[in-house]
Amino acid sequence: MDHFLYRDGALYAEDVSISEIADSVGTPFYVYSTATLLRHFRLFDDALEGMDHLVCYAMKAASNQAILKTLGDAGAGMDVVSQGEYLRAKAAGIPGNRIVFSGIGKTAEEIRTALTGGIRQFNVESEPEMAVLNAVALELGVIAPITIRVNPDVDARTHAKIATGKSENKFGIPISRARAVYAHAATLKGLKVIGIDVHIGSQLTDLTPFEQAYTKVAELTETLRNDGHEITRLDLGGGLGIPYVHSNQAPPLPADYGAVIKRTVGHLGCEVEIEPGRLIAGNAGLLITKVIYVKSGEDREFMILDAAMNDLIRPAMYDAHHDIIPVIEPAAAILPRTYDIVGPVCETGDTFARERAMPPVAADDLIAFRGAGAYGAVMASEYNSRPLIPEVLVNEDQFAVIRRRPTYEEMINRDTMPAWL
Repeated sequence: MDHFLYRDGALYAEDVSISEIADSVGTPFYVYSTATLLRHFRLFDDALEGMDHLVCYAMKAASNQAILKTLGDAGAGMDVVSQGEYLRAKAAGIPGNRIVFSGIGKTAEEIRTALTGGIRQFNVESEPEMAVLNAVALELGVIAPITIRVNPDVDARTHAKIATGKSENKFGIPISRARAVYAHAATLKGLKVIGIDVHIGSQLTDLTPFEQAYTKVAELTETLRNDGHEITRLDLGGGLGIPYVHSNQAPPLPADYGAVIKRTVGHLGCEVEIEPGRLIAGNAGLLITKVIYVKSGEDREFMILDAAMNDLIRPAMYDAHHDIIPVIEPAAAILPRTYDIVGPVCETGDTFARERAMPPVAADDLIAFRGAGAYGAVMASEYNSRPLIPEVLVNEDQFAVIRRRPTYEEMINRDTMPAWL
């Protein structure tokens, strides 16, 4: 469910007309719904009711500070994967004791920043990282709380580029080596082992891989406790998918996901963390764009938009589907036309959809991409010297620009000329 609905023939974000925002900020732009963000966060929070838990939003999905503060004020923690994300979370007012630091390539500088600024835990991905973390902690005279990410070799049944729990993936340590790695960690004076971390992938639409992975984590918890380790926290990752294609076959609900967690690890008495990102932010955001031209080709029509692959790269990178709808609701009797929906970037890969049935469109019509709140703005670039597009947050009948569009001069003036030119 989201809060983007037609009202009197026009698309609204909560109580604000999309056309009104477009008139104010220009196109293209991203728009997010506060009500949807909070609803989806609370679905996860409620799913773990009765367990000691923290929902840590995976801020790589959408990291504007206004989004982070909205969720943080509701009680969310943050899952960060870089120094920039850590500092962005702190700038949004998230306390260090609600920030979990993940990622396979943490540098000594990033570790030092988090240990100095406050951190809930590091999710350690390798023995070399463990050695660096121990050295920095001893240098600072502190103890770093850690979980160790295990790779359970579970097929998440998702896109190959976002699967993270198979043995050939770069993440974590093989679960078969966990006992030895935990034994080594226990000898390092700068570290305190507090739990286990696992994450098997993103956009999962089947709960079976979660059940398989969490069952392995439960067995490992018992084994490590028998070895003398104090395992009090389980970070179970995220990855629950969203319905990019609006149909009757929706992915599992957070309540179903919570039931799997309770069934597999609920008996262990551990505090549980989860790291949802896509399901919180994905359907909470739209990309709004405008038709520049409708062009007739040899055997097809092209709908050419003012948004491009640099603004939303998911279709080009993952062959991802987004439902695409007109901002002005078409009459029910209008017959659809078939378009290739493309952007203006000089690559054939700048294609959002092929042979997509849509109501007929004309130049200057506004178009909305559903499910664009996650991995949209955060993955955008200035390819073809196209400025980053605005982000807008709606709250009931109010809207605010939470990242403005830079001018061409601002974008170009970031370059500096060497003295010899």
